[in-house]
Amino acid sequence: MRPFATYHPARQALQLALACAMLGACAPPDAPAAATHEPTLTPAPSASPTPAPTTVWIDPAVPPEVRQAIILPAGYVAAVDGAAAALRIHLGAGEPLAHWVYALAARFPTVIDGLALDELRAAWRGQPPAAMSGQPLLLDQPTLEAFRALWEAPAAGAALVLPSQELLDYAWSHPGTLALIPFEALEPRWKVLTVEGQSPLWKAFDPTAYALALPVAIDGEGDRARVLAEAVRGNLPSTNRDAAKLTTVVMTGVTALVRATAWTMEQKGLTYPARDIGAWLSEADITHISNEIAFSPDCPAPDPSQEAIRFCSDPRYIELLESVGTDVVELTGNHMQDWGSAAMLFTLDLYRQKGWPVFGGGATPSQARQPALFEHNGNKLAFIGCNPAGPERDYVSDTQPGSLPCDYEWMHAEAARLRVDGYLPIATFQYFEYYTMPPRPWQERDFKGMIEAGAIIVSGSQAHHPQALAFEQGALIHYGLGNLFFDQMMYINPFDQVVPGTRWETIDRHV
Repeated sequence: MRPFATYHPARQALQLALACAMLGACAPPDAPAAATHEPTLTPAPSASPTPAPTTVWIDPAVPPEVRQAIILPAGYVAAVDGAAAALRIHLGAGEPLAHWVYALAARFPTVIDGLALDELRAAWRGQPPAAMSGQPLLLDQPTLEAFRALWEAPAAGAALVLPSQELLDYAWSHPGTLALIPFEALEPRWKVLTVEGQSPLWKAFDPTAYALALPVAIDGEGDRARVLAEAVRGNLPSTNRDAAKLTTVVMTGVTALVRATAWTMEQKGLTYPARDIGAWLSEADITHISNEIAFSPDCPAPDPSQEAIRFCSDPRYIELLESVGTDVVELTGNHMQDWGSAAMLFTLDLYRQKGWPVFGGGATPSQARQPALFEHNGNKLAFIGCNPAGPERDYVSDTQPGSLPCDYEWMHAEAARLRVDGYLPIATFQYFEYYTMPPRPWQERDFKGMIEAGAIIVSGSQAHHPQALAFEQGALIHYGLGNLFFDQMMYINPFDQVVPGTRWETIDRHV
């Protein structure tokens, strides 16, 4: 900066006198003397000091996805010492920036459904509950940093830190291992456990009431934290669990509102079969029902001891399907033609009136091949299905409505086409019925073929006895879900053995 001039009166007077003498020597004799004026000098303004920038410390425990997205505006600089910084971005109280959600998870074939927070904290302190079989708590380094800031350091041997990409394989090879993982790292082979009865997979999930939802906030004096929060929020993810991007799909097994099921509905109320499970079904964004039976206005009163395998349902029974929030109806069932074409056409019209799309069957072969398409929260889902088991009299044709026979080449091509169009295909089969858990080799071949073609879920709707699950290429296969609304209380196999598994059912919830 150039220094300002300083006024010295004596020096200025001498210079002025010398100038006047020189001018007088050169002027003509008759020239009048020049008038002299005292100069007026204005003082220069003082320089304003540059304000010091505000120091901001970002805790290394803040999740990397948030930490790396923070862009400090002009006037703020990063600090290396949290104690000396004016503002601190950390996990805890303050001006809120984000909620980062973690899940307590185990390998999918795990019996326990959840832990109390006290049990989880005890495991962190080196006192794991019996359900953990003595295994350490599994997590990656960023997650360790986050929970160390929240709970202090874990006890020696209480936690095992591995690279994030190794956690799942380790958990599967060490039964009893529980893991703390960020919500976005979940995939189908993990089972998410509740903590204090809360699960981040639930639609009613409240992150503020969940012990594993960590608040990221700015702490500091006065309004400075609020001002900085307003400046940086636009660049930050507010959470790693955006409910506006989640879709819940519930898949179910056999529905057949006939015989003893129908008789009980008449005695105890049309929605009685859903008394204990209705909330599980209706809570989903998309609830799938595989109803194998046509409704008919002339269907006789139900007989709980009926022996004939020819079925129909009273149209009033559709109230049960309404009560569980049905969104899509599968028509691959092998009893769709039991009461004739008129009954099935009547049923299709009932579904149309309810606004329920159908798939896997229809009035014509072309209609039966149409996928049921959904778009929800930015997720595009497509349902396709077919019936390889028959009977042939049940199949749709140019002359009658019915279920769609399986053309595997077409099913594969359709799944691939839907993926190209941006849909996630869900494929179902009315497969051959087996009253055991393990699938048959040919069943594995046909179900896995749909995964290879692009399906994300392959579901066996035919099973009266639940069958095994499998994971292939990041997708889920369930070879058979069992009965949902059907009265089959037991099965006597060819060796005269009673098989009680027909009393078991599974409801698959996909998020």
